[in-house]
Amino acid sequence: MVRSPRTRSTTERAHRAVTLQQVAEHAGVSIATASRALHGASGRAVGEELRSRVLAAAAELDYVSNAPAQALARSRSSTVGLIVHDITDPYFAELVAGVTRVARESELMVMLAATFRDPQLELEHLRRMRTQRADGLLLAGSGFTEPEFAARLAETLAGFAEEGGRVVCIGGHGVDADLVTVDHRYGAELAVAHLWELGHRRIGVVAGPAGLVTADQRLDGVRRALDARGARLAPRCVAAADFTRDGGHAATLELFTARPDLTAVLALNDCMAAGALSALRDGLGRAVPAEVSVVGFGGLPFTADLHPALTAVRLPVERIGSRAMELLLEPPEHQGARRIVELEVGLTVRASTGPAAG
Repeated sequence: MVRSPRTRSTTERAHRAVTLQQVAEHAGVSIATASRALHGASGRAVGEELRSRVLAAAAELDYVSNAPAQALARSRSSTVGLIVHDITDPYFAELVAGVTRVARESELMVMLAATFRDPQLELEHLRRMRTQRADGLLLAGSGFTEPEFAARLAETLAGFAEEGGRVVCIGGHGVDADLVTVDHRYGAELAVAHLWELGHRRIGVVAGPAGLVTADQRLDGVRRALDARGARLAPRCVAAADFTRDGGHAATLELFTARPDLTAVLALNDCMAAGALSALRDGLGRAVPAEVSVVGFGGLPFTADLHPALTAVRLPVERIGSRAMELLLEPPEHQGARRIVELEVGLTVRASTGPAAG
């Protein structure tokens, strides 16, 4: 495992008031158990010993409960909407696992909808969930960079909040809502630093689709890292495609048609990295890492089983999902104040990277 070369703590900067999660951790119980002990939430009865432990933790931490959070957590009919881009993407499967785990503990039902990266479909899903009066909404995946869309999204979410719904965004969406995120630019910088240390100077990038905030941030991080080293990311060294295995395969073939001398490929998505490995091996006859090194972005579990095992920027994807769901349940420090939680990224080094050839 390679850790960040600069000091960077796992930052949860928004919470100064004591949260239900902190009480639960202090008492050594789940959030659901703490909620039942403190608020009389529905479900299994809490034993006297556990209840006493939770009450003692709450008193010690000076916890102040929040009525709207209690209502959301204890209503057996409560539902939370979760909007993702693509349910076939392993990234979103991992994220959904984190969301649903916390939702199950809190006796909430999750309604899942996929946008397939269509901004109009995203707005339509939001309107439908608002009509169905979902108690909370998690907006996952990358936001879209189009200003007109961002304005319409902000208007829709504001209406949802005015009706008593809670909103948490996962990743940048350009709206004033609670946020759980990671530093995508920094993750890209870690990848470039690793390849640079191995002697790679001819680096190609398999980038995501234009118009997605996350894709733009990762590519910007690559450019910044190369600029800091006196290098430049030439247009011919970037090939954009869908965040899929097939997209990564096609983009890699495009890259090496333009620049056959590349010694490393940085794919800005793990599925794209899997496609890059296939293209290099089967389409181009290049050995990895002897001739070309490959780095992915996400560090999802399946990357350990690729051949060779993939070096990747590591995102805490399941934790992003669970933390977003916890934030949805937690009382805000100040009513109307935005909360931002930033989780740490890292780099997992495996067999797909090695010293630059020649």
